[in-house]
Amino acid sequence: MKHVAIIGAGPAGLAAAEVLSQQGLRVTIFERMPSPARKFLMAGRGGLNLTHSEAIETFLPRYGTSASKIARFIEAHSPVDVVSWAEGLGQETFVGSSGRIFPKAMKASPLLRAWLRRLNAHGVEIKLHHTWLGWSDNGQPLISDNGAPAVAFPCDATILALGGASWPRLGSDGAWRTTLEENGIPVAPFVASNCGLHVDWSDHFRSRYSGQPLKRVAVTFEGETQRGEAVVTRQGLEGGAVYALSSTIAARTQGGAWVTIQLDLKPDEPHDIVANRLRRPRGKDSVANWLRKCLKLSPAAIGLLREASRDLPAEPEDLARLIKSLPLTVKGTSGLDRAISTAGGVPFDALDENLMLKTRPGTFLAGEMLDWDAPTGGYLLQATLSTGVAAATGVLAWLEA
Repeated sequence: MKHVAIIGAGPAGLAAAEVLSQQGLRVTIFERMPSPARKFLMAGRGGLNLTHSEAIETFLPRYGTSASKIARFIEAHSPVDVVSWAEGLGQETFVGSSGRIFPKAMKASPLLRAWLRRLNAHGVEIKLHHTWLGWSDNGQPLISDNGAPAVAFPCDATILALGGASWPRLGSDGAWRTTLEENGIPVAPFVASNCGLHVDWSDHFRSRYSGQPLKRVAVTFEGETQRGEAVVTRQGLEGGAVYALSSTIAARTQGGAWVTIQLDLKPDEPHDIVANRLRRPRGKDSVANWLRKCLKLSPAAIGLLREASRDLPAEPEDLARLIKSLPLTVKGTSGLDRAISTAGGVPFDALDENLMLKTRPGTFLAGEMLDWDAPTGGYLLQATLSTGVAAATGVLAWLEA
């Protein structure tokens, strides 16, 4: 029986193990942490976003410049397949108002428990506290058992699924980059992605509005606009509306540079309608009450206007212009330790069409180790699972050949 070693017990590694074990191969997973899929569990705390219900023609462009690299893997293991997989594990799913797909339990733990039970039934062995340290002279993975000297593990193929470099305390610390580079394998630098923005709020704004949401806003940077929600934090802004732009902003603010983003506080209404509403007489209302009544702006949105301009424009046209394009100076982004994901990793041109390293026959890569990026909304987990399945399919083809 052929034996495959998988390094990393995150969703990419577990997905690969499932495919291989179903085909009758022996699979051993090595995980450095004391339990599997720790980041997967963290992602499910606020409701596990499995994938998205939109048509594949709309789905794939969400990956931006990464779309051409991973489209065929997602087409081969699509959102429909992910839903079928989750429901096959006894976890019913539903489509949220935004089109995102969640398990009805709204947590990752029931899904993970069912997944691990299935893998165990297929004979998959998971060895915890085991660290991968490279390759032996004959190409076998070197494994350290809880800090002991590394020993070559005999196997017929290896899948590396060690994650990116975000939330290192959960296991994805990117330490594998040094090992790959020492073996001549290129790795694109890691950049924080889907992370918060740092804004130098005034003390008054920070203390009064930290934690308050900004619902239905649009954020624009360098001509790209993202709609969604944001949350004011003590450090700046978090939320889907800024996460999708954060990797570009992170790249632009490296080295201490500052950039400016524009917030549209009423993205569903054109400028002239906003201006017309602002012509309503204020009467005895305070400015805040007047803006709330005219435009249904939230307290945080009104506070943002005050933060950007102490003296709000008196003319409706000028005030509408500020509401539709409020400038905010961004000083940087949250670091890798707080990012939801990372861009960077092993470029696809270092791999063959089956995700096998060209310079290391028999070693395949999956998940966030690969150089792709995606916004939140189900796209991250979808690509992680799809590349895990693709790497396993590549192993099967290679062993057969």
